[in-house]
Parts: sequence; structure tokens; C-alpha cells
Amino acid sequence: MDKEEKKVEYLELIYDLIFVYLIGRNNSLLHHVEDGFISGDLFLTYVLCTLAIIQIWNFTTFYINRYGTNGLRDHIFLFINMYLLYYMADGTRIHWQTHFNRYNVAWGLILLNIGLQYFIEFNKCRRKAPWEIVQIRRSMIIIFVEAIMIFISIPVYHMTGAAIAALPILFGIVATSLSGRINSLVTVDFAHLTERAMLYVVFTFGEMIIAVSGYFEGEIGFNTIYFSVMGFLIVVGLFLCYGTIYDHLIDREMTTNGTGYMMLHVFIIFALNNITTALEFMREEEIDLMPKTLFLTGSFLLYYIFLFATGRYAKERLKPDKRFWINTAVLIITFVAFMIVFRELMYVNIAITVIYVFIIFIMLHSYWKSIEKE
Repeated sequence: MDKEEKKVEYLELIYDLIFVYLIGRNNSLLHHVEDGFISGDLFLTYVLCTLAIIQIWNFTTFYINRYGTNGLRDHIFLFINMYLLYYMADGTRIHWQTHFNRYNVAWGLILLNIGLQYFIEFNKCRRKAPWEIVQIRRSMIIIFVEAIMIFISIPVYHMTGAAIAALPILFGIVATSLSGRINSLVTVDFAHLTERAMLYVVFTFGEMIIAVSGYFEGEIGFNTIYFSVMGFLIVVGLFLCYGTIYDHLIDREMTTNGTGYMMLHVFIIFALNNITTALEFMREEEIDLMPKTLFLTGSFLLYYIFLFATGRYAKERLKPDKRFWINTAVLIITFVAFMIVFRELMYVNIAITVIYVFIIFIMLHSYWKSIEKE
């Protein structure tokens, strides 16, 4: 019998909209420059806030994929978390110390909310599906332990002045990654999971589109037209690369626990957030050329490294071959070299980025077409 397709519900899309706002709040942390670039402390705050938000989305998505019924209980729990996420967003600012309690209490409560849903499923499965207990227990423990670590971080901060937010985030990432074999005990709907990840990526591109709108400001002239066209083409090229892999290469009927795929998307989304900010940096003269060029280049490399890593989830006959990887490596090295050499020429720099993005898209599209013809 064919497995019934699990559809992405409107509730999930509404829930994801709050993350669009959170992406903007996180990116705003990088808009304060000191001595030609972002301070190390502020960049670390940005990284941690971004990973914390993506992790919340990740935990929620896995729960909905396995146990979501689009019922009243799902609605109540999701709307409570949406409300709490506003507090996290409000606490995402440069002077985060004044909002430390608010941010961490909301963060911990959100995880307790998700953990409670697993606890309810745990009691149900003890009677109806005992083979799922091990997986549910592991997920529940990871989320509850991370929540406890977050609550403990509040008195630790007030007593010592040390913010240890990185520890619960790292714990969640490592514990989830090491649970892949146990997660295999309960099948995920990979088609639904890939669609949810794709939609989050689309929302992230939405924030990038808003950022690129800044290239259209000012009087219409050569500079405005040139840089607005180039900025727009970069967004289009990045999206086409992701779309080609999602639409044509990924085996959405694959039997997998989904953990690796979602972990890759944590870094894909993180890289897209960085690219969004990097594109804004390119227009700001107070930011030094070398650091903003390296930031843009590094963000692109991060995006493509993890995007190409999703190739392990490609249909068997469409998995990239050795020749494809060699060509990609040569292209990456060439891109980095040209970006550094022409760092002082913004006209050339942004053109190189556009060419790089579209060469990769053409490579992906040509590779897919060549395999399809065989």
C-alpha cells in the first residue's frame, strides 16, 4: 500500500512566519560596526542567537513530522511558542545584558513546551506503540536537559557575569547528531521534512530580498542600476542552485531518520543569513574592504559546502561523481583568489560573485540534464 502523504499544514506556515521576524532581528546585530568591522563579542552573540532560533525550529519540525496531527493541541502549543518567540526577538539586541532574563526564560519555556509534547506522546506510545518509546525518551531527555541548562545559566550569569548560552546550544547539536541511530527507530516522512526545510530556506531568501532592496535606493544612475542588478542576480542564482538540488536531485522518498539532512540545513540557513548581511555590508563604506570581502566569500563557501553535502540524499543515479567534485573544488579556489585580488574594486568584486553563482547553477543544471538523458 502507498504511504499516505503528510502535507505541510497552514499552521506550520503561520508558525514559520515568526521566524522571518527573528531572522531580521538576528541580522540587525551585525549592523553596528567598530573599527571597520563587527566586534568579536557581537558576532558571537549573533551566531548564538541564530543557532538557538534554528534549533527551536528544528526540534518543532521533527515533532510535527512524527507526531503532529494538526489538531487543537498542536495549535495551542505552537501559538504559545509563537508568543514566547516574540520575547526572544525583543531580547535580541546589542545590549542583550539588559534583556538576559527575558530572553533565556522565554527560550527555556519554549523548549519545555516542546519537551512536554514529547512527554504526552511518550505516555500514549507506552500503550499503543511501545517500539517508539526509546526514540521519544531520547528526544525528550535532550530537550529537557537543554532547557534546564538554559535556566541554570541565568543565576550563573548573575553570580559570575559569565554567559554560558553556547553550552546548551552545543549540547543540543551534539546530542541530536549522536542520536541518529536511535531516531531511525521511528520513521520520518522525508518528503514532508524536505518540504519544511525548503520553506524555511524560502523565508530566509525573503529576508535576503528585503536586504537587496537597499541597492535600489538613491537617484537612478549607472551605479544604482549596476549594483541593484548584480545584487538581484546573486539572490536569483543562489535560489536557483538550491531549487535545482531540491527539485531534481533529492530523493524525497528516501527512508532515513532525517537527522543529517536537517543538521545540514541548520548551516545552510545560517550561511544564508550571513550572505544577507554581507550583501548589506558591501554598500557600507565605513566597513573595511578586507574583512567584508572575507565575510562575503566565507559565507558563500559555507552555503555551497553544506548545500553540496545534501548530495548524500540525492537519488542514487543522480549522486555527483568525482569529476563534478573536482570541477567544483577548482571553481571554489578560483573564486576565493579572485575575490581577494579584486577586493578594492567593488564593480569587479560583485561581478565575480554573480559569475561564480551562475557557473555553479549551470554546472548543477547541466549535470542533472546529462544524467536524465542517460
